[in-house]
Amino acid sequence: MIAQAHSATLLGIDALPVVVEVDLQGRIDGDGDRYFILVGLPDKAVQESKERVRTAIRNSGLKFPSEKVMCNLAPGDIRKEGPALDLPMAIAICAASGILPREELADTVMLGELSLDGTLRPIDGAVSVALMALDRGFRRLIVPEVNAAEAAVAVGIDVYGVKTLLDAVELLNGSSLFAPQRFDAGRDVCLPEYAVDYSDVKGQRHAVRALEVAAAGGHNVLMSGPPGSGKTMLARRMPTILPPLSLEESIAVTRIFSASGNKRDVRGLIWERSFRSPHHSASHAAIVGGGTNPRPGEVSLAHFGVLFLDEFPEFGRTVLEALRQPLEDSEITVSRVQNTITFPAECILIAAMNPCPCGFKGLPEERCIGQSQCERYNGRISGPLRDRIDIHIEVPRLKPEELLGMTPGEPSQVIRDRVVRARDLQHQRLGKHRVNAKMSPREIRDLVALDQESKDFMLLVSKRLNLSARVFDRILKVGRTIADLSGSAQVQKNHLAEAVQYRDRASV
Repeated sequence: MIAQAHSATLLGIDALPVVVEVDLQGRIDGDGDRYFILVGLPDKAVQESKERVRTAIRNSGLKFPSEKVMCNLAPGDIRKEGPALDLPMAIAICAASGILPREELADTVMLGELSLDGTLRPIDGAVSVALMALDRGFRRLIVPEVNAAEAAVAVGIDVYGVKTLLDAVELLNGSSLFAPQRFDAGRDVCLPEYAVDYSDVKGQRHAVRALEVAAAGGHNVLMSGPPGSGKTMLARRMPTILPPLSLEESIAVTRIFSASGNKRDVRGLIWERSFRSPHHSASHAAIVGGGTNPRPGEVSLAHFGVLFLDEFPEFGRTVLEALRQPLEDSEITVSRVQNTITFPAECILIAAMNPCPCGFKGLPEERCIGQSQCERYNGRISGPLRDRIDIHIEVPRLKPEELLGMTPGEPSQVIRDRVVRARDLQHQRLGKHRVNAKMSPREIRDLVALDQESKDFMLLVSKRLNLSARVFDRILKVGRTIADLSGSAQVQKNHLAEAVQYRDRASV
């Protein structure tokens, strides 16, 4: 009789159900190790599961069947990747051999990579699998003990964390020694602690203020300044002034990190807003996502966090242009012949660049290499991409006497409190988790009402700077955020004047 165990495989960050079917066919004379057949479009890692499963069953003190083992991974038209199917294959073999009752597998989903001694290693995508199992009405989920805390956020399904294959067999045989993992918001929700703070920054008050506005409204930022002016220092402290992640946001971030294999050393959910800083030599797939079975790229790993691109013009042209969609839509679509996958990518982009290739433009004590090379360098960033960056700021190099004489800046906690209050106003106005940077043109018309003085000011600015319609709207969005930071219900002229200061004159 065929034994069936329910499991899952990852497609992007989503879990797809997989049924592991095992049939034992006739006793084999002699060495039966060669008669373990695995079908169902497995990749190389899944093919190697045969050896791990056989050895783990024997080293766990269980009997591997002497019959021919036929194992099918259904559906057969979806490629199965990774070693997480080890546990359901071993359990299905045990059920087919009569070691445990087949009926116990009907409402149970299980995943786990087996070591040769039968212990279970962590898996990728435990949160996605738990949500899939809950959505499809399964009663129980069995995962490695390390993954149980994150999977338990799927309230409504019993999540069991086990250490070994033998533990899983005893659990399915009705042992009362195992208790399901429960998610406790009071215990499992925790605020992150950052090792950096804006109080470390001396000077650069204009830049810190611009980053506060960006954090409050979810706006993208382009910083330009010579080497050593503090651009990286400013950017790395951006997560410290962003509001704490909500439970819903934490689950979304954890799903991405878990599915991409970046979370194996972290138990439970991720509560710290991510700061991703890829090198400018990173490939297109590394930034936007890709692969045979597409995995999230850096722009998705920065979901609800910060994507910092230092040496912005040095990134490849195709990489930079690929950022235009996620900056506009907060998601990125990766298309392949067999499927099309959409990854979330709602992040704040902070780009940093030198004013010229040598970095010395505008410094009286240094000599720049020349105007023509500076123009070519700045021309690597296209106009449409510049238009999608709301805030453009200059970060000058501080003089030694300024570094020695200036007092530290405001602590991140003080700035974050203002950001949280501004975001609360936006959520009341726009809906949960939405910020000013994502307002549609209709919402701008309805929610950014200008008095006559402000209209006259914007008309004058538009004529003098020859603003495009996109830049005009972005100034209104930034002005709305500045008004929220000041607690003003009305966007006034002084708010718009500050927003205009955050535009690069060369890009408008």
